[in-house]
Amino acid sequence: MLDIQFIRDNPEFVTEKAAQKGYPVDIRQLLELDVQRRSKLTQIEELRARRKTAGKPTPEEIEAGRQLREELTEREAELKIVDAQFDALLRSVPNMPLEDVPVGASEDENVVAKTVGDKPGFDFEPKNHWEIVEPRGMLDKVRAAKIAGSRFGYIKGDLVRLQLAIEQFVMQTLGDETVIQKLITENDLNLVAKPFMPILPPAMLRTEPYQASARLNGEEVTYKIEQDDLWLNASAEHTLCTMYWNEILPEAELPIRYIGFLTSFRREAGTYGKDTEGMLRWHQFDKLEMEVFSTPETGLDEHKLLCAVQEYLVQQLGLPYQVLQKCTADIGKPNARGVDIECWFPGQSAYRETHTADYMTDFQARDLKTRVRRGSGDIDWVHTNDATAFATNRIIAAIVENYQTADGHVVIPEVLRPFMGGTEQI
Repeated sequence: MLDIQFIRDNPEFVTEKAAQKGYPVDIRQLLELDVQRRSKLTQIEELRARRKTAGKPTPEEIEAGRQLREELTEREAELKIVDAQFDALLRSVPNMPLEDVPVGASEDENVVAKTVGDKPGFDFEPKNHWEIVEPRGMLDKVRAAKIAGSRFGYIKGDLVRLQLAIEQFVMQTLGDETVIQKLITENDLNLVAKPFMPILPPAMLRTEPYQASARLNGEEVTYKIEQDDLWLNASAEHTLCTMYWNEILPEAELPIRYIGFLTSFRREAGTYGKDTEGMLRWHQFDKLEMEVFSTPETGLDEHKLLCAVQEYLVQQLGLPYQVLQKCTADIGKPNARGVDIECWFPGQSAYRETHTADYMTDFQARDLKTRVRRGSGDIDWVHTNDATAFATNRIIAAIVENYQTADGHVVIPEVLRPFMGGTEQI
């Protein structure tokens, strides 16, 4: 959540930026509730102080004490109502975008920052990925639909081996300190070359931490476990960013960089008829996700490092891509900045989103109460970042389309071949 003192000091700015992000919050009402809340807290503190200084238990004092208790109970009930209203409205205020975030009303106003790589040339009409893998028995959506419904699939054979190769490649790359140092140096970042620790997080989380992460979207995105207070994660970072809920981390441990692997689940409500073919938009998908906890001073540089890692990974696969700077309406509620990578899909003759990088500043940390104890003893909020390494379905689809051959085979990118026993094509 946003710092209430920042909102008190900058009401017009917060109103303007919230509207630019698509969250027209009534800041005036929030500040009125803030005044009411603080007034009632003062009244309650005064009543409690009077109770503590009550005199001898004479009949008059006993009656006065009873009246004090009744008034205190009444004021506490009033505070509970105001607190709930205040908390709900404060949580509806989005994070403020950084100055370099383009102002825009929809994803159509995202800005292409750069385009990298040459699109492959074919002496035949390139196919969509599903037209290549389904006839060869590597993808079966018909039988998956029979038992689970639409937007599921059986991935089989060499496609499974390709996914496992991608996972090993990412874990090895992000665990290599020399690669991290190279990217830090090339991008002139003031960071330490600490590698990413592999992690397999839980696939479910409880409502309270999920809400605190500002990532829970029950109606459109997230599946609820009906019998329990549990939700299936909708993306791997959701059980990573919540890991240090209600904790204070020693400054010496930061940055904490994780590369997590997790199967994730999305309802995909509102996408009826969109990407029903192929592997791009399923209810269940595997994802390699980076998560970083850092000091406030290094948060933005960590974001830039994650963007550099994403580009490096895509470049290693030899895929053409473009980088988008996301506009205010598209970066999301908790984000201060967002960057997407779109890889080229020749079968679709289009760039399609494969990666996103999100910088949350201290917005998540405030509600999650994830803090850092400085060497001086002072306590600050940590800054959080998350970014896609690879959503495996999407990157497999990109590889298949870019490396297809005229006879329906797929050439394996060179960096993945050692993880597939030297196989050159499937």
